[in-house]
Amino acid sequence: MRRRLKNLTVTGSPFTIFRPDYYTLLDCSPGIERSDSETVLIDCLSSSNHLVSAAPASTVTSLDLLFSCHFIANVTLSQICRLKGPNFNCFDLIGLYNFTKLSWEIPGCGLDCRERGGECRLKGNNSLQVECFNEYIPPKGIPQYEEKSLGHIIKGVSIGISIGVLTLTLMVTLIILYLRSRRAEVEENRKKIKKFLEEFRPLNPTRYSFADLRKMTNEFEKKLGQGGYGSVFKGELENGVPVAVKVLDHSKGNGEDFTNEVNTIGRIHHINVVRLLGFCADESDRALVYEFMPNKSLDKFIFPANSRRPKLSWGKLQDIAIGVARGIEYLHQGCDQRILHFDIKPQNILLDIDFNPKISDFGLAKLFPKKESVVSITAVRGTMGYIAPEVYFSGNIGNVSYKTDVYSFGMLLFEMVGGRKNKDLTVENTSQVYFPQWVYDRLASGEDLGIKEDKDGDVDIAKKLSVVGIWCVQWDPTDRPPISTVIQMLEGRKGSLPLPPDPFASLSSEESDMNVP
Repeated sequence: MRRRLKNLTVTGSPFTIFRPDYYTLLDCSPGIERSDSETVLIDCLSSSNHLVSAAPASTVTSLDLLFSCHFIANVTLSQICRLKGPNFNCFDLIGLYNFTKLSWEIPGCGLDCRERGGECRLKGNNSLQVECFNEYIPPKGIPQYEEKSLGHIIKGVSIGISIGVLTLTLMVTLIILYLRSRRAEVEENRKKIKKFLEEFRPLNPTRYSFADLRKMTNEFEKKLGQGGYGSVFKGELENGVPVAVKVLDHSKGNGEDFTNEVNTIGRIHHINVVRLLGFCADESDRALVYEFMPNKSLDKFIFPANSRRPKLSWGKLQDIAIGVARGIEYLHQGCDQRILHFDIKPQNILLDIDFNPKISDFGLAKLFPKKESVVSITAVRGTMGYIAPEVYFSGNIGNVSYKTDVYSFGMLLFEMVGGRKNKDLTVENTSQVYFPQWVYDRLASGEDLGIKEDKDGDVDIAKKLSVVGIWCVQWDPTDRPPISTVIQMLEGRKGSLPLPPDPFASLSSEESDMNVP
């Protein structure tokens, strides 16, 4: 719709005045109709028979005037005015307003105005400034999608900052609480160890400072091994006696392993139990000093795939088995208190220069009076594959007693016979995956164990160790012989050993029950 602009001067932007420079004079008869909007009658040049009209030269052809009028001449406005003289008002004469055009150039208000659903318009009746009009158009300089999401962004940032500050505060608080509790725990453990060492002072092991250990090991130069407990280094006492120094990890345990070791090995002496020569308890630094075992541990010899060491003869394996059994017997019967080791395995059987076995690592050991047949434990102790079933099965089939060490010893015998881990998923024959079960099945069916015989009697030794192992791993602990009886079996002749019941029958029945749909 047309809109009247009040008090608007046409000389200002965005309006442009257009006026033609050349005019065509035409002689038209009085009967010719003309458009007042396109031609102007020139009265001063007309007569009653000849009407002279003027039209912009650029529009004459488009108006078809040349077909109804005669061309007179093309003139300029200034020429017309000179003909009439200086006092003649030429503008009024020719009706110049009819030839003056006002052109409108739509001013730009942003290339994306229409794309955003807006329209360009004047800001007001008396203004030539334009704007992009749309009630949803965002403020100048902010894209629409940003305006809509700006509030959400600000809100999200505020929430994120609040959560971040809260989380950081919580984390700092938890760290402070943890450090305080850890410091208190360390201090409590230090007090317990100090009290224990004061009571232990009359016994034989020597107490060393950590500086003594540095000197003893030449700044811990030669490392013998590493385990979950810490690291073992070779050292030497002032009198030249070689020793093994086990430095316990600061972050492991609450000191119970340390006190167990000192409290058990420190008060006993047996040829088949490693001897504790000394210990260190300087603040958080704790270490144990043992007699040095040049041949390291039994696993280096019975698992030849893991070592270049020569394989032990069957006679030597039998001697080692008897020595370990005697060491266990001493722990169970030879001390003032009964000592349960809870971790009999090849890695904890050390060998001296003559391959005499010595039981080591008493970190999990428990002491209890001989008159008591069971001991209570608050958590599973030992290494998987050697732990007796009553230790980790709920509803204990039998009590946790010294028979748990007998079970672990039986598993040790199987690995000595097989020269492999008891459970090995890499074997070609699936029936041999669990070696103890395979051994029982072979002996029960009267088959041999496929032992390569280097000397007379090797096969008999292998069968004897196997039968004793089967007796030791009976599912019900009451069916297992005491360790003293185990020693008699090992020292006797193979022919006198009857084959015990299948200790794995309950496992087979449980697996069958699990496979029943």
